[in-house]
Amino acid sequence: MQDRLTVLMGKAVMRFTKYFPIIGLMVTLLAVPALADDLLIRPARVFDGVDPHPHEGWSVLVHDTRITAVGPALSAPAGAHVIDLPGMTLLPGLIEGHSHLFLHPYNETKWDDQVLHESLALRTARATVAARATLMAGFTTVRDLGTEGAGYADVGLKQAIEQGIIPGPRMLVATRALVATGSYGPKGFEPGVPIPQGAQEADGPDLVRAAREQIAAGADVVKLYADYHWGPGEPSRPTFLMEEMRAAVEAAHSAGRIVAAHAHSAEGMRRAVLAGVDTVEHGSEGTPDVFRLMHDHGTALCPTLSAMESIARYRGWNGEEPAPKAVQTSRSSFAAARKAGVILCVGGDVGVFPHGTNARELEAMVAAGMPASAVLQAATSGNARIFHIDDQLGAIRPGLLADLVAVRGDPTHDIKTLYAVRFVAKGGSVIRNGE
Repeated sequence: MQDRLTVLMGKAVMRFTKYFPIIGLMVTLLAVPALADDLLIRPARVFDGVDPHPHEGWSVLVHDTRITAVGPALSAPAGAHVIDLPGMTLLPGLIEGHSHLFLHPYNETKWDDQVLHESLALRTARATVAARATLMAGFTTVRDLGTEGAGYADVGLKQAIEQGIIPGPRMLVATRALVATGSYGPKGFEPGVPIPQGAQEADGPDLVRAAREQIAAGADVVKLYADYHWGPGEPSRPTFLMEEMRAAVEAAHSAGRIVAAHAHSAEGMRRAVLAGVDTVEHGSEGTPDVFRLMHDHGTALCPTLSAMESIARYRGWNGEEPAPKAVQTSRSSFAAARKAGVILCVGGDVGVFPHGTNARELEAMVAAGMPASAVLQAATSGNARIFHIDDQLGAIRPGLLADLVAVRGDPTHDIKTLYAVRFVAKGGSVIRNGE
């Protein structure tokens, strides 16, 4: 009876949330036992993030913030709250590998205008809504790779989430990101007039100093732009020298931070890999030689297929095949990376497209030929391992934090079921339970 009442209350809360989202979330946290001492979750099956095959009939027992037991025929301790999820698959909280919570879709407002004309207060307010949408979509952790002109506001957003001021995912932040002088944007203004930039400019020895500044300000990740288009209509070309990047990477690794490199061109990718970065973002022009190099160095690729597809749609593509050349090039690069055995990160560059629709990247990877179970492994235990958080997150096993998501159906058979999130828990606290 109690579970039925919980479900009915959950439905009422979701209708209310549609019109009053922040108040609705507060009511949800009161309506659903948010942090029971013991919580037994009984789905139809469990995808543990490691085994490609879901475990039928398994349950998960949570005590406070952590998973204590996983398996079949688990019994609930006295006083435990039981949540039944019939017909659903329980997964580890999904991990978004490439996000920009301080951006919103470019078909709403151009990137230049977001950087130059939207106030920091407006961008931060919008980012809080984006964070909530991300969490409710089942992505309980994000690697946010740059505020794009919003300074260190991602550090404050992360702190607000950690302190329970606003709802949102766990965040790994890159703060301002690092670009070579003159290479980034906004561009096209009178030469010599200082224009606010979407990232921090630094070169040579100053690149190391800038990386340390960002780490001191709260960066979990150091992001370098290994290439960019120097002028309008130009292709991506290398920006930093390999020696510059190598010094910045060494400084970041010495401080216990991982390094991400934006790189589309083969040469930008090559320099980044040899400089020792942990991940290459995009990699749309990668060659077999570069992907072999990435494989040999253990460098992960975050292909951001859905961002490429979104930008093509903003330029008029209706989704029919054949896709525009840029989309086809990105897909071919992804296939070449898979063939070379490159470690694959899952991250869509969300912000280019709407927050809360993060599953589009997993769908795009499956459409490009990667098995759904492998994509789900990459979005959970794989991303956790790449980001050095696998001792806490990324799998359903005893001892890890109870970040859990349930979807209706079986995503290993139909990846689109990820759009049907019905249950979300973060650190054992139930955030969503119902429609």
